[in-house]
Amino acid sequence: MTTTAATDAEGSGAHPRFAEALRELGLGDLVGRVRRFPDATRTAEEAAAAIGCELSQICKSLIFAADRVPVLVLMDGASRVDLELVRKELGADKVTRAKVDVVRETTGYAIGGVPPFGHRTRTRVLADRSLLEHDVVWAAAGTPYSVFPMAPEDLVAHADGTLVDVRERAA
Repeated sequence: MTTTAATDAEGSGAHPRFAEALRELGLGDLVGRVRRFPDATRTAEEAAAAIGCELSQICKSLIFAADRVPVLVLMDGASRVDLELVRKELGADKVTRAKVDVVRETTGYAIGGVPPFGHRTRTRVLADRSLLEHDVVWAAAGTPYSVFPMAPEDLVAHADGTLVDVRERAA
């Protein structure tokens, strides 16, 4: 099968830039734990099915624009982000989903493969507390075909995230 997903020289499924970011953070051992799948893991549902885990064990890395400034929100795969709660948390006037080009420009990765850290530019990071309900969560490793496991507390720490409650509640 031919894909456009990059693979680094060691055969890892991680995007080369993300593999380098892991090494720079002292997490080089994670490069070998990246799992690459033949089919896309672009959505939380696709990733959970490929891994064989609960949907809530997927860590979504979502870029929003808070008063036109990019912000990363880390959310469990079974939940949706409440934009009003994000707006209040940031003290912003308006929060919207970032456009595709803003996501790529800010992170250096395409939507569906954005990892929780190792981005091109530094952004503010909000991490929903729901991630802490698991011992291990799975996040994108820079491509729409690859994921890596990590303890959520470590993931939030390496992302320099602030723990918040920003998930949508059932009506």
